[in-house]
Amino acid sequence: MAGLRARRANRQRAFRWTVLVVAGVFFLLPLAAMLEFTTRDGGGTWALLVDWPQLSATYPDLAEGIVASLGQALLTALLMLVLLVPTAIWVRLRLPGLRPLVEFICLLPLTIPAIVLVVGLAPVYAWVNYFLGGSSLTLTFAYTILVLPYAYRAIDAGLSAIDVRTLAEAARGLGAGWTTVMVRVVLPNIRSAVLSAAFLTVALVLGEFTIASLLNRTNLQVAINLLGKSSATMSVAVSLAALILAFVLLLLLSLFGDRRKASR
Repeated sequence: MAGLRARRANRQRAFRWTVLVVAGVFFLLPLAAMLEFTTRDGGGTWALLVDWPQLSATYPDLAEGIVASLGQALLTALLMLVLLVPTAIWVRLRLPGLRPLVEFICLLPLTIPAIVLVVGLAPVYAWVNYFLGGSSLTLTFAYTILVLPYAYRAIDAGLSAIDVRTLAEAARGLGAGWTTVMVRVVLPNIRSAVLSAAFLTVALVLGEFTIASLLNRTNLQVAINLLGKSSATMSVAVSLAALILAFVLLLLLSLFGDRRKASR
């Protein structure tokens, strides 16, 4: 029996390593090809990419797209947290019967393709253009809807990991108001969940193309698409840099999750 278990464990270990190697080759080989393609000029493309004044002068549309995406990511993360965190906490504490409805509404964008969302958002953005102008930062409203499923799941998981009701009752028993309960009692205990939601939001906004393109707005992915028609090397380099940034954000998210588990 001991020998059978050892052979079974060896087969399982070999299978896991085989899957990891195949998956690693599948994901890393295209990235390696992208890196090789962008370094054929001796690294001049990457040198230009980190030289912001020169990059802005050489590729103004790309610089505009980068600035627009960073602004969209920041504003979307802030708006998402302002709307979602208090709502999730309040539903947990005061309106638990509405939790299924709130969860359904937040997860609904997952079931609707981006192209369908654009069709519904186009009339709304006609009024947005009228009142706020055609700035690319107005995509913040559409992106906030788009990130709701991912942000809600992250925040809801954080709230599920603590005894929110007991903490709130203890704070209320000591004379704290509901605002104090949310800001000074509950929020510090779900800090890692809030950071996870923010990281996921930034990663999603930096990679979004369909809504921005169909609403005739500028962001990083739209700029990369336009740049690919004139400078394939720079377009691939920026795409690779965006992928690396998204990977770093997700890695930080994983590290925060592991640290939280260790502390618990």
